[in-house]
Amino acid sequence: MDLLNTLVDKGLRRETPTRAEALAVLATTDDELLDVVAAAGKVRRHWFGRRVKLNYLVNLKSGLCPEDCSYCSQRLGSKADILKYTWLKPDEASRAAAAGLAGGAKRVCLVASGRGPTDRDVDRVSDTIKAIKEQNEDVEVCACLGLLSDGQAERLREAGADAYNHNLNTSESTYGEITTTHTYADRVDTVRKAHAAGLSACSGLIAGMGETDEDLVDVVFSLRELDPDSVPVNFLIPFEGTPLAKEWNLTPQRCLRILAMVRFVCPDVEVRIAGGREVHLRTMQPLALHLANSIFLGDYLTSEGQAGKADLEMIADAGFEVEGAGEVTLPEHRTGGGCGSHEGGGCGSHEGSRCGSHEGGGVCGTVPASASASAPAASASADEPRPDLVAVRRRGAGTDLAPNA
Repeated sequence: MDLLNTLVDKGLRRETPTRAEALAVLATTDDELLDVVAAAGKVRRHWFGRRVKLNYLVNLKSGLCPEDCSYCSQRLGSKADILKYTWLKPDEASRAAAAGLAGGAKRVCLVASGRGPTDRDVDRVSDTIKAIKEQNEDVEVCACLGLLSDGQAERLREAGADAYNHNLNTSESTYGEITTTHTYADRVDTVRKAHAAGLSACSGLIAGMGETDEDLVDVVFSLRELDPDSVPVNFLIPFEGTPLAKEWNLTPQRCLRILAMVRFVCPDVEVRIAGGREVHLRTMQPLALHLANSIFLGDYLTSEGQAGKADLEMIADAGFEVEGAGEVTLPEHRTGGGCGSHEGGGCGSHEGSRCGSHEGGGVCGTVPASASASAPAASASADEPRPDLVAVRRRGAGTDLAPNA
């Protein structure tokens, strides 16, 4: 297939595909799907080998967000029956993080609902970062606190943060249809603030909200221009009690095409399968490891994920290996300071709130369901809605029960 050969060649050279080529990946047929996965897999292995980076989410403050992101279980007016609690103390967050690190995670993602942090919130998170790093010197810490004000990214960096996550979520032209309490430009500004402060920028998208192929390509090309080190790809979980509860638009095949397109556009960037992988990829999750080099371990923000042990078994059975704490995630040309920071621009090309901007649970708690959710009906077809797979998190941070890691 000439298209795939061209995309592999461009990916190995870190060249940008054309928009037409990216759209063509999304338009491939099911008969061509394995060829698409194999082609994108060549690019993934060239830059990242067979390593899989594990990340672990700690929800520092859950629910009661003033933003109105349509996809989010923590949004203003949400009727989703999620856990609601205020800020975890540093020692509580450190204990939660320890569970993920014991399971093999090398990055801890500290997330809090809300439009953005106050200066006092930054102090709280700074204390939490220090508590975690006192116990785990080599751990990467990514903060995800919403829209940043001037100077806050620098303060997080000084406290020991390695990265900052703030997702674009969808294309600029359709952003106003999913959120009205802040703008697409607000999100872009926060990613740029993080980058300018020397933090490793992390920014991604949510697929499955009713967007077009053009919207998906638009947001991925916008991400490439912003040049984050990691791109989390979330698949919408239509959480009951949110405006998008009826949006079941994804199939496992569609998810694989989206991941392949992201890999071709951002060949040497950490592509992370985030919220929704268990719900929408289901038994095809192992194939997605040929496209992405990073996943979340265990539970998410307000929803349960696949058991951590099952994640590790899946990685091993698929012939991949967990990336060690001493290994550098990004290719050498992208590393230069901080946690994979670099010079240049263009996601993969280095030549010359926010309620819902969370990593992984990037959809503000609208995230993967537990493997312990009720088993699928034998008669269910691959593209039928599967609300039975959406399980609200009832363990871990904010509860007295042990976390799933």
